[in-house]
Amino acid sequence: MSDATTPPNPADSMPENTRQPVERAPEPFDQSVRQPIAPIPPMRPEPVAVSSGLAMKRRNPFAVWIGLPLITLGIYYFVWYYKIHKEMAEFDRRRQIPVVGPMLVLLLLSWTIIAPLISYHNAGKRIRDAQVAAGLPPTCSPALSWVLAFVFGTNLLYMQFELNKVVDRYPGAEPHTVVPLFV
Repeated sequence: MSDATTPPNPADSMPENTRQPVERAPEPFDQSVRQPIAPIPPMRPEPVAVSSGLAMKRRNPFAVWIGLPLITLGIYYFVWYYKIHKEMAEFDRRRQIPVVGPMLVLLLLSWTIIAPLISYHNAGKRIRDAQVAAGLPPTCSPALSWVLAFVFGTNLLYMQFELNKVVDRYPGAEPHTVVPLFV
């Protein structure tokens, strides 16, 4: 007997050879529809400021390398070297960075050739440390900072390009304004 609440199925009364297969919608978890899930990249946590320092000044590397030293008959070279050390000392006060010493090494001991190379090497390390403190990957090579001194003095160009990366880390920050340090 048939139940009165269940409607009759018209396909039951049709002969077997005339029945059409009924397509069903795929189930949400059907294997044929599943797509491989791309791995989710790990979230990089936003760096947390651990200290603060004063922003450095952005300088034109070509003016530092050739323009201003030619105009000032080489005096700007010593002024620039003093200024970058002073700015790096103010940028990260947690580190002891000499300000006048490196400039005096170049001024008074340049005849030894070795002393300026050591000073350039140490300046490259200080620039690399400033990049790390700004939360940037350390791209400044201390060795390249002195090796390029033998190639038309392009170490000035290289060091200023690397310092400008630190300055660019803080867009819109005027020189000598407070900026966060991350490492």
